[in-house]
Amino acid sequence: MSKVIEGKAKPLGAYSHVRRAGDFVFVSGTSARQADNAIRGATVDASGRAAFDVAEQTRGTIENIRDYLAAEGASLADVVDVTSYLVDMADFAAYNRAYAEYFASSAPTRTTVAVHQLPHHHMRVEIKVVAWKPAAGKAGG
Repeated sequence: MSKVIEGKAKPLGAYSHVRRAGDFVFVSGTSARQADNAIRGATVDASGRAAFDVAEQTRGTIENIRDYLAAEGASLADVVDVTSYLVDMADFAAYNRAYAEYFASSAPTRTTVAVHQLPHHHMRVEIKVVAWKPAAGKAGG
């Protein structure tokens, strides 16, 4: 079943935040965008110049993913595969340090690629995940 999670940023297109398919839970590409459309880890000064904290954007992104997984009874510990998109590979070290705060002990497989841009010019990180969590009432694991 597809879900758009209440209290989170509305999808920018025709997609769900999260979708279960049997024992797998798929989370759409997710950023640090908040319900009010502010992007965590992005600030703009009085002159209009943007500054980015990629570690904070990574944390915000993973915390959004955590909440989407919870809507399907899953957690970050259930994540088996991660695909991450960075606007600039110079941000890899900051992203990687923040990522490790959440996945150090249960490291899923991961692919990280650089992309030209993301849906908003203040987004520097986008992550999508696949988790394995048996559906309620099923044995196994």
